[in-house]
Amino acid sequence: MPLAEIRKETERRMVVSIDALKAELKHLRTGRASVALLEGVHVEYYGTPTPLNQVANLSTPDATLILIQPWEAQLCPVIEKTIRTSDLGLNPSSDGRVVRVPVPSPTEERRKEIVKKAHTLAEQAKVEIRHHRHEANDKVKKEGKASTISADEEKRGLDEIQKLTDRYVAEVDAVVKAKETDILAR
Repeated sequence: MPLAEIRKETERRMVVSIDALKAELKHLRTGRASVALLEGVHVEYYGTPTPLNQVANLSTPDATLILIQPWEAQLCPVIEKTIRTSDLGLNPSSDGRVVRVPVPSPTEERRKEIVKKAHTLAEQAKVEIRHHRHEANDKVKKEGKASTISADEEKRGLDEIQKLTDRYVAEVDAVVKAKETDILAR
């Protein structure tokens, strides 16, 4: 496998790790209302667990409220109960037509827990990135042993992979730092 191909595949896998981290961080509650908070919520709809966004319109009219307008009014109590019993710590209310979900600002203690969770997710992403580096290094060394590339090319390939790793680990740090700032700024 050519070095350029190994590098491209490694970079693609590292980008996937960063994207997964960003998706996970979206679900952490910052005190600002976001429909992303309810992405994992499934309601019972004709006997089938269905994602909330497939049975209702979700919107955030202001920074502290999520508004849910079900397409069928009989879903209001089901949606309300599902959100209340989820582990999100939200307390929805319904008027029979729409469900309002106020998003309270987390306490200082809760914010610190959320930041700790963000750092845990970041560390997992770094481990994934380092794992991709390890796999790529093994491929480059295998090419070197098979004499399909010279020793200089092998060294250059290993250096390029290390630079990629450093770049994406720094990106993980930047992403989690931005999330931490967002969480603690509330």
